[in-house]
Amino acid sequence: MNIKIVAVGKIKEKYTSQAIDEFVKRLGAYCSLSLVEVPAQEIRDESLCEKYKALEAEKILSQIKQNSFVITLEILGKQLSSEDFAEKLKQLSQEGYNEIVFVIGGANGLHKSVSERADFKLSFSKMTFTHQLIRVFLYEQIYRAFKIINNESYHR
Repeated sequence: MNIKIVAVGKIKEKYTSQAIDEFVKRLGAYCSLSLVEVPAQEIRDESLCEKYKALEAEKILSQIKQNSFVITLEILGKQLSSEDFAEKLKQLSQEGYNEIVFVIGGANGLHKSVSERADFKLSFSKMTFTHQLIRVFLYEQIYRAFKIINNESYHR
């Protein structure tokens, strides 16, 4: 399975990069994984926030193939247990999707054009987290999903 993560902005903290690197290493046994970082638009005028999100959206959407299954991370998306998330990935693989694309927006959120492109909207919580922490959560949950799918033990 090919998994692509399209994320707005770059990782800044060393501890976040180290956590992600560890999960990327572990995931190598289960899938092909790639990351595309889309530059975040600097907000200079709050009244132009939608314009900035539209500029990010163009860059995000250019990274998505027409036949990819797109999962956006959105606060109003569906919340799943780890087991349900694993089942979702397993189902997508069985349905023949070659590429699953996860999209993580930046500080401004996602433009409606990206949300509308989503095949599934996922929420990790009703709380708001930094896009950097959400990246760690996503990598960890993808790793946990593969452990569940393969009936392998993983800490609880």
